[in-house]
Amino acid sequence: MDSTVAEIFDLAIIGGGINGAGIARDASGRGLSVLLLEQGDLASGTSSASTKLIHGGLRYLEYYEFRLVRESLAEREVLLRAAPHIIWPLRFVLPFRLGGRPWWMLRTGLFIYDHLGGRRVLPPTRVLDLRNDPAGQPLQDDLRRGFEYSDCWVDDARLVVLAARDAADRGADIRTRTRCEAARAEGGVWSLTLSSGVQEQARVLVNAAGPSVSRVLADVAGHNDPAKVRLVKGSHIVVKRLFAHDRCYIFQNADGRVCFAIPYQNDFTLIGTTDEDFDGDPANVAITPGEIAYLCGAVSAWLRQPVTPGEVVWTYSGVRPLRDDGATKAQETTRDYFLELTGAPPILTAFGGKITTFRRLAEAAMDRLAPLFPGLKPRWTAAATLPGGDFPWDGFVPLRDDLVRRYPFLPVATATRLTRAYGTRAAVMLGDARSQADLGTTFGADLTKREVDWLVRDEWARNAQDVLWRRSKLGLRFTPEQVAGLERYLIPTKSS
Repeated sequence: MDSTVAEIFDLAIIGGGINGAGIARDASGRGLSVLLLEQGDLASGTSSASTKLIHGGLRYLEYYEFRLVRESLAEREVLLRAAPHIIWPLRFVLPFRLGGRPWWMLRTGLFIYDHLGGRRVLPPTRVLDLRNDPAGQPLQDDLRRGFEYSDCWVDDARLVVLAARDAADRGADIRTRTRCEAARAEGGVWSLTLSSGVQEQARVLVNAAGPSVSRVLADVAGHNDPAKVRLVKGSHIVVKRLFAHDRCYIFQNADGRVCFAIPYQNDFTLIGTTDEDFDGDPANVAITPGEIAYLCGAVSAWLRQPVTPGEVVWTYSGVRPLRDDGATKAQETTRDYFLELTGAPPILTAFGGKITTFRRLAEAAMDRLAPLFPGLKPRWTAAATLPGGDFPWDGFVPLRDDLVRRYPFLPVATATRLTRAYGTRAAVMLGDARSQADLGTTFGADLTKREVDWLVRDEWARNAQDVLWRRSKLGLRFTPEQVAGLERYLIPTKSS
């Protein structure tokens, strides 16, 4: 064979969000050669704009989405065991008020929620007396009882990065800041033209481009009749911490939707989300004053102390690429995923999905592709950990305390943050450091040169936005001057 012939990848994946990274991880672990192309940063779109929950989707029961809820509920504990550093259990408080969903309906729904997904380690639902429970203190006086149930928190952007890191460790070629300009069928394979000027080939093209799936089908792959996608915008706001305890609230809105109020980064509360049809460029999505007012009103209807737009310290928005099922309202459109395999050479397109079900979507994608790869290895991700997650699901505190013992110069708060971000790999990142000085310059908060260098070398970070808002979540703690200093340090990386 001519040694100058370029490699033909088994899969070329367009999109570095959670679906693309999840498929890349699964496929490379089954022995396929994988190329993943992301035009920006990993998780720079929808996958970092979620409500940051691994959850069954309690409200989806109202739309009879039992398969989706069952699968999502089961995945909570699978993912909790796979990444207990970035995923952990949360308790959700659901207050009851006359005029909303009746008590019997909530109780029935939560009974189903407790038993539908094979829950093993998460605690069950319980009834709360809000007059005597600390969760009742921030709430209005008429709220006397409610429920408390379990779901999980996730650092969404880090989940994407760790899936991509795992894929790369298993042989995948991850290329960020690389756009697929064109994909054409030539000689039974896909010939890809990349923004880097490089040409690549692949046997199968996977379209995991999120809100851009239709554009990729039409403009990149040349499909004349791309499937219809319903773009639904979801926005969130962040305010200073509204309550002292570590539980979350799920409030029922007058329009039938729900709104979450979740402790965020110790000192803040995350509030979301909205559901609005979106018609525009997903790259330019942003919250509107109307959405801010809606979210403030949604939580103020339940809290003693109203939340006003002036208290908002940060906002973010994302566009969900849902398969258009003809639902009347955006909130009623299914969150289930759909996979469409067409053409020769084949193109597999992923529609919809939730962060919670990314692993199952990847398995389903590989099941669809299995006939094309007779030597494909069996499923493997259900019992596998993500990088840094190789410790017991309830073993975070011992792992953090061990890091403090090994690096006694670290403040406990910093050790906690590093263990949350990197799990067992925190010690690998810190390496042979024996003092704070060994970690180099501190750019702001507790972010040091050693950590930034790790993020550049190991996690594809290239600029301050990547580091502060997707890798470390320290953006809320940096001044504009500190951001500029970090950006200056990263300039050689951006140009390399």
